[in-house]
Amino acid sequence: MKTVIIFFIALFSVSTVGAQNFEKHVADARAAYESGNLENSRFSMEQALRELDVLIGKEIIKLLPVKMGQLNAVVADDQVTASGAAMGAGLFIQRKYGSDPKKVDLQIMNNSPLIAGINALLSIPFLTGGENQKQVKIQGYKALIKFDKDEVSGKVTHNLQVPFGNTLLTLSVNESSEAEIVSFANSIPLAKISAFAQ
Repeated sequence: MKTVIIFFIALFSVSTVGAQNFEKHVADARAAYESGNLENSRFSMEQALRELDVLIGKEIIKLLPVKMGQLNAVVADDQVTASGAAMGAGLFIQRKYGSDPKKVDLQIMNNSPLIAGINALLSIPFLTGGENQKQVKIQGYKALIKFDKDEVSGKVTHNLQVPFGNTLLTLSVNESSEAEIVSFANSIPLAKISAFAQ
């Protein structure tokens, strides 16, 4: 455990508030471990891992496009959170583009509980056939696209889910077409995000 703690300190010794919080939690974990208080050591390590997820999320959000088509990112509404390994999920990122009536909602979540179900659907092609959903490929990744047509207005909302590794990217676009949501998804650097999120 000491080796892991020292590795994290060396890897993330940058002078940001998040990194300082990370280093504080690692120091607390080390002190608790050395005094034999394994419960507090574990708690501090969980806090450190949450801080690490937030730091990773902040790097990922820098990779996201500032525009999707003609829609500008609403950077003030960006969210980067982490629940930590104890909660089963980890990093969560959300960015919105545009505003009513045309908007895009992008979410990235690692350790998403939905990944297993989506991968199962993607591995059995006849399950994703039909008028409301289909498989597509985004930058080499299999993805599931769902269509939702408003009965009153006739406008269509598309929801695209792209699992890669233990991470799920979800993109929702109202008043859209399949070609548009695929184009938006292709503007996201999935390979770079995957490298960070793993």
